[in-house]
Amino acid sequence: MGVVIWLLAVVLTLGAAAGPAEASKNHHYDFFIKEANYTRLCQEKTILTVNGQFPGPTIFARKGDIVVVNVYNQGDKNITIHWHGVDQPRNPWSDGPMYITQCPIQPGANLTYTVILSEEEGTLWWHAHSDYDRTTIHGAIVIHPKLGTAFPFKKPHKEIPIILSEWWNADVNQLLEESRKTGGEVSISDVNTINGQPGDFFPCSKNGTFKAAVESGKTYLLRIINAGLANDLFFGVTGHRLTVVGTDARYTKPFTVNNILISPGQTVDALLHADRAANGSSKGRYYMAARTLASNTDIGYDNTTATAILEYTDAPPAARAGRPDSPTLPAFNDLNASAAYTAQLRSLGSKAHPVDVPMDVDEHMLITIAINVVPCATGNTTCEGPGGNRFAASLNNVSFHLPTLDILDAYYGSVRGVYETDFPDMPPFVFNFTDNNVPVERWFTKRGTKVKVLEYGAVVEVVFQDTAILGAENHPMHLHGFSFYVVGMGLGNFNQTKDPATYNLIDPPFQNTVTVPKSGWAAVRFRAANPGVWFMHCHFERHSEWGMDTVFIVKDGKTPEAKMMRRPPGMPRC
Repeated sequence: MGVVIWLLAVVLTLGAAAGPAEASKNHHYDFFIKEANYTRLCQEKTILTVNGQFPGPTIFARKGDIVVVNVYNQGDKNITIHWHGVDQPRNPWSDGPMYITQCPIQPGANLTYTVILSEEEGTLWWHAHSDYDRTTIHGAIVIHPKLGTAFPFKKPHKEIPIILSEWWNADVNQLLEESRKTGGEVSISDVNTINGQPGDFFPCSKNGTFKAAVESGKTYLLRIINAGLANDLFFGVTGHRLTVVGTDARYTKPFTVNNILISPGQTVDALLHADRAANGSSKGRYYMAARTLASNTDIGYDNTTATAILEYTDAPPAARAGRPDSPTLPAFNDLNASAAYTAQLRSLGSKAHPVDVPMDVDEHMLITIAINVVPCATGNTTCEGPGGNRFAASLNNVSFHLPTLDILDAYYGSVRGVYETDFPDMPPFVFNFTDNNVPVERWFTKRGTKVKVLEYGAVVEVVFQDTAILGAENHPMHLHGFSFYVVGMGLGNFNQTKDPATYNLIDPPFQNTVTVPKSGWAAVRFRAANPGVWFMHCHFERHSEWGMDTVFIVKDGKTPEAKMMRRPPGMPRC
């Protein structure tokens, strides 16, 4: 009863704020976390799923709606669910990251999440935010325009979700536990996947290969999600071009490419026109394909190419027989192709979807990103990380340590000793961050649970700076609770004097996950107008596990609409 009363209060508050013509609609879903057996690469194994499905069910809603999801944990381990890219205005209680905004849902328990959609429109996704559970616990969120409004492009004939991910033959959480014991790397995946399938290049996979049926002359909206743990991915469709119209549930100026680059956590909306005949092709089947971009080839990576099939239902039977044309994607180490794609992302900037880049910055932060080490724990003579140490990762040389009480409850209840409020605005020491010859003493970092506290409404500029400590590479940095404008990006060390002059303050992309380039930097801006506790982390899962994370606490504003919602009943206890 307490949850129902709390939810009714949320609906009334949001409905009053929106006005009668824009009142939110509620959608209800039940998620049962349970084990199911799946076979890939000729091997059957037991995985955790939602409702027995892999990938999980798609959530459908419209802009401004409220989605209520009842999660029942019928599995054998603790779990939480995150609604990736949903700002959750004033409602960090339903954001989901374990020990950041909630304690886990224990086996046999349940929790009701209230997912509040606001300005998002397009494709987002949901996933587990506990250990490596999102390997198999993930699914799409499709957010259509409000009733009475339309896409900023011609309505497609059909929408096709494309979820890119990986598959491990082994139990990935057991691999994680082994890595925690040894301090070494987590074993790489056995294969990349498209909608849970590796494709017919692989044994025992032909019958399960995902197929998308299309008709000549019609246009389809591909809702592409990188749900993977470890790989930036190139994606394309043989014999067809893709027109990108959105990223991270925000519309972009349309641009047409042969393939896209999508990092873990990101989404891309792309139009595909089924025009094989116009291109002079007599084929009726074409490969969709996804391949890893390995920004650091000195470490192991999944070098497989996942495939699905685009099939013309109106093509003659002979044209639909045989193997489709081979996929063509950039090389696994083609960083130039990655940069060329990213440089084309621009916000739409229309009357219905305006751009509002903050011009006056209140908080400047330069955050270095690094792979590090920490010494082996007492009793361990040697770990499997570099130099016999334990792998770690850091932001501004602070390797984030998860507490045992979630930070949101500690903040809300004024509990001391759970976190410290001195996350640094600048790196503790300055050196040539992108020089490959980093001295060994720079390898080491220290653990800490440090957060950054922001005043409500403050404009924040964060410059993420990659470093070459133990190897430079791309990093998909994700911020909960906000989207941000990616105002600048470049290679080398960020130059505070020169580089801001290159910023795009007119129509930069508005994203929740930015790919910081290898040996480079990315500058983002956001207005801290969402009170609560919000996680920021690398979406390469092992980097986040090693400590490449921090938290923003945004204080309440002065008006009721600028204050965090009260704690709902039924939240799990630690």
